[in-house]
Amino acid sequence: MHSFKVIIVEDVPLELKGTEGLLRNEVPEAELIGTAADEAQFIKLMRQEKPDLILLDLGLGGSTMIGVELCRSTKAQHPDVKILIFTGEILNEKLWIDALDAGADGIILKTGEMLTRLEIISVMKGKKWVFNQPVMDVIVDSFKKNVMSSVMSREASIGYDIDEYDERFLRHLALGYTKEQITGLRGMPFGVKSLEKRQNELSQKLFPNGNGKQSINAVRLVTRAFQLHILDPENLVPDEE
Repeated sequence: MHSFKVIIVEDVPLELKGTEGLLRNEVPEAELIGTAADEAQFIKLMRQEKPDLILLDLGLGGSTMIGVELCRSTKAQHPDVKILIFTGEILNEKLWIDALDAGADGIILKTGEMLTRLEIISVMKGKKWVFNQPVMDVIVDSFKKNVMSSVMSREASIGYDIDEYDERFLRHLALGYTKEQITGLRGMPFGVKSLEKRQNELSQKLFPNGNGKQSINAVRLVTRAFQLHILDPENLVPDEE
């Protein structure tokens, strides 16, 4: 691979030393043209010489948003520059999304085997969404949960004879819509009395043995739909009105 220029943005001396050592020992193609411990130093370096790759720590000065904004502004000015994010925010998955939305080419979580030659070369070859193993573990786990949730929802809908309108009705009840509001949804061809009838039919479907001596109101019905996986609490999105 051809040589390329690198800037490291890292405010923890020990971690900076480790990254420098990795480049020196495992990525001879990388020419380190500068390091920065804060935003001001980084901006100064960028004015002196444009790199091909930036290894950017998000947690500069204790604020993760500084790194995100540096990523966003750098990509806006230099879309061809590759940016590989470092972060120690192991549980803050929303921050990972913020970094990707800011234009990051990948994320390296500061745990386990933090960074290898593979991730650096993958980014430089133009691969999008480069992650180290800890991030991949979270992504795969989330994917598996989403797939299983979708499968259970589909199976429950078939098993309890839930059609499209039943699902929409239950979902909007869960979102706090009144029956009057639900009748106003685009493509919902029912009036309030028809929805009341549908609610009674759903109560019989989801509570075939009744609900003891208690009546089945909308809240109990929606709760039952969650329990049976007919509704997914992670995907409660209203339709267009």
